[in-house]
Amino acid sequence: MIPRLSLTQRSLAALLFLSLGTFACNKTSTRVFSSESAAEADVAAAADGVSAVAEPSEQTEPYVVYEEDGVAIKGADPVAYFTDAEYVPGSSEFTHDWEGVTWQFASAENRDRFASSPEQYAPQYGGFCAWAVSQGYIAPIDPEAWTVVDNRLYLNFNQKIQERWLKDVPDNIADADENWPDVLL
Repeated sequence: MIPRLSLTQRSLAALLFLSLGTFACNKTSTRVFSSESAAEADVAAAADGVSAVAEPSEQTEPYVVYEEDGVAIKGADPVAYFTDAEYVPGSSEFTHDWEGVTWQFASAENRDRFASSPEQYAPQYGGFCAWAVSQGYIAPIDPEAWTVVDNRLYLNFNQKIQERWLKDVPDNIADADENWPDVLL
């Protein structure tokens, strides 16, 4: 059996692998690679300063959050996906610290809703790309690529990946549920 590598080990291996590859940046500075692999997704996460805030060994069932510079899910207001049915940027004026990262909100009302029931509004798989988790790895997200299914929020890497996610949502959720949180190891 091949041992699992840590995110740091995978990222370093992917950097070596990608030294021969190419990539480009889109308008949100998320890396889009010439081919899609777990290694490249790890490099994208490392290059964007993404980190997991808790190691799986620290908690029995970790809730690891996708964050950049200490801010969850690129500053998107997670409550707005449910109340407004759209992506709404959060504000540094309305924040709440949960699971070791800062969550931003568009209003005090949304902040208070989240604070009273964070599990209801927090995205699945810690806010990492749901499609990537269904494929067995983690990747960053574009907060404008999202879906709510059965009152659960799912984020994706970008619109193109979201199209793949939407082709078979039930099976993708089942696969991602099976892979989570082992993809963090």
